[in-house]
Amino acid sequence: MPNALSPHARAHWVTRLRDHLQQSCTEPVELVQTHLSWLLLAGATAYKIKRPVVLPFVDFSSLAERRRCCEEEVRLNRRFAPQLYLGVSRITGTSDAPRLDGDGEAFDYAVRMRRFASGSLLAERATAGTLLAADVDRLAERIAAIHLAAPRAAPDSGFGTPERRAAAPLSVLDALRLAAPSCADAYTAMRRWLKREAAALAPLWHARMAAGFVREGHGDLHLANLVLLDGDILPFDAIEFDPALRWIDIVDDAAFTAMDLIAHERSGFAVRFINGWLDATGDHAGLALWRHALVYRALVRALAAALQPRAGPDYLAVARHLAAALRAPRLIVMHGLPASGKSVVALRIAEAIGAIRLRSDVERKRLLGLPALADTHAAAADAYSAGATQRTYARLAELARTTLEAGWPAIVDAAFLRRTERARFAELAEELGVPFAIVACHAPEALLRERIAARRLRRDDPSEADIDVLRRLTAAAEPLDAAERAAALDVDTAAPEAAQSMALARMVAYKAL
Repeated sequence: MPNALSPHARAHWVTRLRDHLQQSCTEPVELVQTHLSWLLLAGATAYKIKRPVVLPFVDFSSLAERRRCCEEEVRLNRRFAPQLYLGVSRITGTSDAPRLDGDGEAFDYAVRMRRFASGSLLAERATAGTLLAADVDRLAERIAAIHLAAPRAAPDSGFGTPERRAAAPLSVLDALRLAAPSCADAYTAMRRWLKREAAALAPLWHARMAAGFVREGHGDLHLANLVLLDGDILPFDAIEFDPALRWIDIVDDAAFTAMDLIAHERSGFAVRFINGWLDATGDHAGLALWRHALVYRALVRALAAALQPRAGPDYLAVARHLAAALRAPRLIVMHGLPASGKSVVALRIAEAIGAIRLRSDVERKRLLGLPALADTHAAAADAYSAGATQRTYARLAELARTTLEAGWPAIVDAAFLRRTERARFAELAEELGVPFAIVACHAPEALLRERIAARRLRRDDPSEADIDVLRRLTAAAEPLDAAERAAALDVDTAAPEAAQSMALARMVAYKAL
């Protein structure tokens, strides 16, 4: 069959292939068109056929390229979702009687996938309000694990250079101007912002490229490319047609997910995702890159929406909002005994104000080269000596400085039972000229003991404090003095969750946090 078929002729054979598949399916075979593909949903299987489009960022006009990209798509996505990607099917026969994997020469190809149920995409769940905090936590851990294991780009690969990273969103903006020319003023302002940010970020981009943060990721991690399947969250549909779009800084990859949570009006979940990803990767050094990356990813989705209009978020408005958002760095330290609820309250505050939570339990173990849930006693690690605690607080101060200088609010989730520990961070806030607050969590001792016992049974928390630690720290704790009290906000974590949430909301509303 000639490769150069008209759009009408191609639509004809895809429709005929759907009709052929319908003969062996008891349910209707669906045909869905995107800006890059036709999808045939037939029973338990989905067939993805690449449309022969030529766009600013992809050229599927040749059969050879479509075949290569089908094979590459299967190879790449089996890294993340091997149970989804079944292989590549040959499309044979004629335009009037196309067949899958029949005799004769192939005139096109299809990626063969396991079909999943409607409503399984995280985009669908976010829209329906059924996306859970636990889903976001698992998602952050999954994406972080992918990034930690991903191959690193060679320094001379040309991937992830400051020049590429500055040019990428500008090229998207140029394509968007052609696809949706009615927003000329917005594009002009956005171009100025992108160029200004790129000039400021170029040294950090270069340093991260040299340090190995440019890796082979996914490249398109928005919520419609994430599916909840068999109790697991799986990324799929990674970019196959241009290696430069997936060999990127891991912040650029993760930012796609966070941006789409914001676009779906789940800003608190976006912050939760970023914090979970940071806890797992430890990549706080990249915090200054996040706003540029979020704006870039919103522009990419705006372009996709312009090429294939459909109901959904206004991604251009999201990009403009993210670029214009005022930065309000502030430093908050938690205070309280083990199991007083510091980590839970800190995360609630972080979600409310868009802050980065820095956890002593996580960073203490990271300093020892251990994962967050590691048993330091089993590892015979010196984790809780006076020296280890001093190193932990020094690391937290370093991370707080990095976070604040990158323009983010910082919440330091540690016990802060000694005045010298609290004073160090108050002085840091004064040095950097940012507001400082202490959030003191408290609950009856019987409840603290109950929480500790339950936590140790679950084994799902980085804290290793037991009853003996609680007893020792209770005796050693130095109460807040008068000056500290003036900067402190009390949270009774024995109160019902709704009451706690209302108290925190009032604190945020009155700019106390």
